[in-house]
Amino acid sequence: MSTDDGPSLTFLGKLFLLFFVAVCAAGAWWLFTREDGAVSGGPGPDPDPGTGEQVDPGNQTVVRIAYGTEKKRWLIWAVEEFEKTRDGKNIEIELLGMGSIEGARATVAGDPQIHVWSPASAAYVDVFRNQWELEHGGDPILHMEDLALTPMVYVMWKDRYDAFVAHYGELNFDTVAEALAEPGGWGTIANKPEWGFFKFGHTDPNKSNSGLLSLVLMAHHFHDKTTSLEMADIVNPDFQTWLRSIEGNVSGLIHSTGTMMRDMVLKGPSTYDVIFVYENLAIDYLKNAEGRWGQLHVVYPKLNAWNANPYCIIDAPWSTDRERKAARTFLDFLMTEPIQAQSLTHGFRPGNAAVPVIGPESPLELYAKYGLRVDVPAVTEPPRGDAINNLLTGWQRIRSAN
Repeated sequence: MSTDDGPSLTFLGKLFLLFFVAVCAAGAWWLFTREDGAVSGGPGPDPDPGTGEQVDPGNQTVVRIAYGTEKKRWLIWAVEEFEKTRDGKNIEIELLGMGSIEGARATVAGDPQIHVWSPASAAYVDVFRNQWELEHGGDPILHMEDLALTPMVYVMWKDRYDAFVAHYGELNFDTVAEALAEPGGWGTIANKPEWGFFKFGHTDPNKSNSGLLSLVLMAHHFHDKTTSLEMADIVNPDFQTWLRSIEGNVSGLIHSTGTMMRDMVLKGPSTYDVIFVYENLAIDYLKNAEGRWGQLHVVYPKLNAWNANPYCIIDAPWSTDRERKAARTFLDFLMTEPIQAQSLTHGFRPGNAAVPVIGPESPLELYAKYGLRVDVPAVTEPPRGDAINNLLTGWQRIRSAN
């Protein structure tokens, strides 16, 4: 055997070792600098287990939405569905449940920094625009679109409704005023002293759209008109005296319509005999109430108003183009037929005209025995900003005098 074999093997081994080290170094460099990883050497985003797409939580666009709580159940569900989509991986929707007017004031104040204001109706939009212009200048609404519609309704416990109409003939603001003024309460109304005084509730008009709409529809009812309210209608002494007979005795005045409806169902007739709220909330809670305190009954006022739940993308100084685009992306998702169909399940009349309101699965037909109906009586014209401001001024004087 040649004595040269040993040195030759040693040389080849060294060559192989150098090659191995070079390959390892190249692999380490690739892992360090690959596109999905952090340049500093930190880990890259984790793949979504459902789609396999890369998700980077630190790079999400946050959209804060101040919304009326009447939409709470539907919007929470919609956000959960949105998070499953490709767009939803990179957009975080932060829902801030507020009274519609409360949300408008928070948006103007910029605390927190709100990107979308979604009140129950457009009734306060003119006032919001005026407040924004005084604070920031310009028009605050970059884009506005109606999400879903719902009218106003009285919701009353069925046994008390039957006793009420047996005594007064019908349920309306006039008979509500009479019942509130009855010193003997239910003892006089229905020979039921154990029911206590008659209790009527709506939300705080200074914070909640449904409370504001209560005042608006009271004015329309008193003057028996569907056209827009004039200043003379608001300051009319007879109207102010009549309004005092109701507002001096109203119960509740909390800032959230959803909370008021829930309280009625949770606490029963000891809290309210009848409340004035959105139709969709009545639908959402009808079955819950029946298993606790008995059946509820829904009555539509003869002069009504549509609450269209506008989605207002705010042209705020703190909003970036990316946040505005993300807000529009979520709006487009909310207007798709599957999401709109779910709004019907929660009692709304969808804003997408392609989604039918009438059908075997429509709650308006399923729950007709509770008084629900597809057609809505005469609808009033939206109020102007000056009428709203003076209605609230008159209401505040009534409340401060009590």
